[in-house]
Amino acid sequence: MSDDWILDDMRQARRRDYLFTIVIVLLLVNVGATVFLFAYTHHYVSDLRVRNGVLETQITSLNQKIESLSSQISLQKYLNASEFMLLPQIYNETMFSVVLIRVETAQYSAQGSGFVYDKEGHIITNYHVVEDATEIEVTFIEGTIAPATIVGTDPYSDLAVIDVDVNPGLLCPLPLGNSSDLVVGETVIAVGNPYGLSNSMTAGIVSQVSRELRAPGDYLIVDVIQTDAAINKGNSGGPMLNLRGEVVGMNTAILTATGEWSGIGFAIPSDTIKRELPSLLEKGSYDHPWIGVSGTDMTPSTAGEMGLPETTRGALILGVEDEGPSAGKLRAQDVIIALDGHTIKSFYDLSLYLERNKRPGDEVDFTVIRKPLIGDSQVITVTIELGVRPPPS
Repeated sequence: MSDDWILDDMRQARRRDYLFTIVIVLLLVNVGATVFLFAYTHHYVSDLRVRNGVLETQITSLNQKIESLSSQISLQKYLNASEFMLLPQIYNETMFSVVLIRVETAQYSAQGSGFVYDKEGHIITNYHVVEDATEIEVTFIEGTIAPATIVGTDPYSDLAVIDVDVNPGLLCPLPLGNSSDLVVGETVIAVGNPYGLSNSMTAGIVSQVSRELRAPGDYLIVDVIQTDAAINKGNSGGPMLNLRGEVVGMNTAILTATGEWSGIGFAIPSDTIKRELPSLLEKGSYDHPWIGVSGTDMTPSTAGEMGLPETTRGALILGVEDEGPSAGKLRAQDVIIALDGHTIKSFYDLSLYLERNKRPGDEVDFTVIRKPLIGDSQVITVTIELGVRPPPS
């Protein structure tokens, strides 16, 4: 019996050793597989990042080529246009369309410019020209003076429409052109009433397009045209014309340290005017799309501080309004990198896309880089229904 017990004990010992060996082998295989999987995943992720970087570079290059081709097409239109007029022709054909606007408010008197839009007596000007007006008076070049009333205003785009009741023979509407066709270097003409000097004309070039101006509430006026045509006090509201005599902008502001013209002027683009006019005429206002966030541009240094690649671009959210459309959907520190698949590289891009393409009530897919409290950043998609921007406070 004792020999059998010894043999049985040896068999059990061998089985334990065998099982132990199997466990060790399985552990080693598992560890090896884990190491391999980690190394492969790390390599795969690194490879994906490299490929993504290459694709981003290629996309950027393609976008630049597209922009260049678009500019060349616009330039070709400009070079081939046989309908261009000489400057004296443009003045003679538009001078009866530009008016002097005098305004009385409770605190001060002011003056500006405007231009005739239609035969019904609608005149387009800047909001800041007629802001807080208690009395508005319009003077035509041949001397007729008529009272005017406000039809519609939009302080966020510095636009206003006023109305006069005069002989239709005095009303010479100006056609609205396409500001999106403008090219840098193209000749433009500013007509208005600087310092009350009626129907003064200056000429210059388009210095740049897609500039921005600040609006009430720290919102942005987008697509603004920069020009070196002389613009001074009293020019506000007057037309900026191309060589066809079409309105491509409305003279609005200057950049200056002295209050006088220094070679940098700005005009609200005609595309913005055309987009807003139906609403201004119909209901007296224009509803801007609103997401209820404040933000800034994503920079390499900010990206680095957030643990993101320094090449990351987008609109960095700084704050979200509690009752706004984005409440519970966007967060501070989110980085918006696309809207409906359209790449967003800055906070200006965000404002530009919404203003050009969307209206309140539209649903928009926001592609967002979000960094959770723990773990790596994630790319998510958030759908937001756009609201109506509140009136200025």
